[in-house]
Amino acid sequence: MLRLSQNRLIIISSIFLTLFYNYKFFKDLILTYGFITSNIFYFLSVTVVLTLLIIFLLTLFSSKYTTKPILITIFTISAFTAYFMDSYSIVIDSEMIRNSLQTSFKESVDLFSFRLVLYVVFLAIIPSYIVYTTKINYKSLKGEIVSKLKTITLSLVIIFIIIFSFSKFYTSFFREHKPLRYNINPIYWIYSIGNYVHKTLDTAPSEIKDIGLDSKVVEEENEPKELIILVIGETARADRFSLNGYSKETNPLLKQEELVSFTNMSSCGTSTAHSVPCMFSIFPKDDYSYKKGASTKNVLDVLNNTQDVAILWRDNNSDSKGVALRVDYEDFQTPKTNSVCDEECRDEGMLVGLEDYIEKNKGRDILIVLHQMGNHGPAYYKRYPKEFEKFTPVCKTNQLENCTQEEISNAYDNAILYTDYFLSKAINFLKKYSKTHEAGLLYVSDHGESLGENGIYLHGMPYAIAPKAQTHVASLIWLDNGQMSHEYDRSKIKQNKDKEYSHDNLFDTLLGLFEVKTEVYKKELDILNEARKEH
Repeated sequence: MLRLSQNRLIIISSIFLTLFYNYKFFKDLILTYGFITSNIFYFLSVTVVLTLLIIFLLTLFSSKYTTKPILITIFTISAFTAYFMDSYSIVIDSEMIRNSLQTSFKESVDLFSFRLVLYVVFLAIIPSYIVYTTKINYKSLKGEIVSKLKTITLSLVIIFIIIFSFSKFYTSFFREHKPLRYNINPIYWIYSIGNYVHKTLDTAPSEIKDIGLDSKVVEEENEPKELIILVIGETARADRFSLNGYSKETNPLLKQEELVSFTNMSSCGTSTAHSVPCMFSIFPKDDYSYKKGASTKNVLDVLNNTQDVAILWRDNNSDSKGVALRVDYEDFQTPKTNSVCDEECRDEGMLVGLEDYIEKNKGRDILIVLHQMGNHGPAYYKRYPKEFEKFTPVCKTNQLENCTQEEISNAYDNAILYTDYFLSKAINFLKKYSKTHEAGLLYVSDHGESLGENGIYLHGMPYAIAPKAQTHVASLIWLDNGQMSHEYDRSKIKQNKDKEYSHDNLFDTLLGLFEVKTEVYKKELDILNEARKEH
């Protein structure tokens, strides 16, 4: 059994954390500044500063009862953080923490790999076991306080001296290369947890703020009722839709329909947990926060206030992220409710039985929201039935770094091909109602996805530095040839297909589709406003 002073255990642990959990950080640091002789001293200084920062933090919170639990927790979380940063270039910020906490077990299983096991064994279990079995020689209370003050003071003094000595380098590091800091393990994820707690605190007020209480449907008495399907896509990039010019034919069925694909749609965030509540929120992207979204009602509530719109949310993803708390909700992730399941339940199963809901709500406007599993990664090969494996060879592992760019793209594109089939099937379902309803389908993905470009995979990067692949999303609209043709001039919608739109437009576009009059409606944000015919 090891016997160490508390101070020595913290120093050894800090050196270990710096050297073995920061591969991504040091790799990006070297790539940013270049591996030349004159930079070696800078890199060494960063190593010392990072080690001293960790020593400072650990010493600050250390005590007879907290040192071991803190070290074991940090080794464990840092091991997972290192794996996801090294494997997928994922940044663990407050939004990624929120996304992780809202991820279902089924989605988490897709991230399991042998490489993850190695990280956990060597960077979590073994160090934690050593810490657990180490006998710490504690001094008297006074001795521990004096030792702690010495360590904290010395750490801060050396950090200050180093930064002052290499001031030009550190000025560049802090001002011009902020993204480098996102990869510092464990400093950044500790900061992110604090930020997450701050953002999330008191987000469940006893009263949720009402909006649009004056909302009412304004339409002619004998006018057919609206029947709208809103599909919330998952991880679908705009540049992977052949409707938008992609070289592979990923939309063979949708190209046969009279629809408009919006080529310039931006997402509100880079993760489902942020984007989904944001797109239904009254707040624009730049003014949206998790706190605001959770404490204010959304566009579904405004539609509900009219008492004329029946709303159903069916979910084949993790959940509605709080959006559908006050409307009819059905979970379609299990065979109990979803009749189209093989190795996993398929999106098309959400269409089964919708006739019954429509019949039940005869004489009412109807909004049906379908939340897809879509292209949820990294196991893209699981996201489609095998008959949709048109593009080969395919990456058949969740360890994307072990696949070629072509294999990853093919698996991802096959999942887009299945979305094409699903959307086409939804459109054909709606066509049956073209004589009795004003039918339409609106599709918008929650965020995009990085597929290995510049070594980045998946999504969830901080929006400010996220590549366009994670924010430029697929979106389209189909309006039927029957009753809807009296409402909208399709040619005008088509004229605006390349216009810059974002998730900010969804709130008002939905209100416009249902002809809702309310003080919270802004016609300038309604994508269809210019195409609406005067009655």
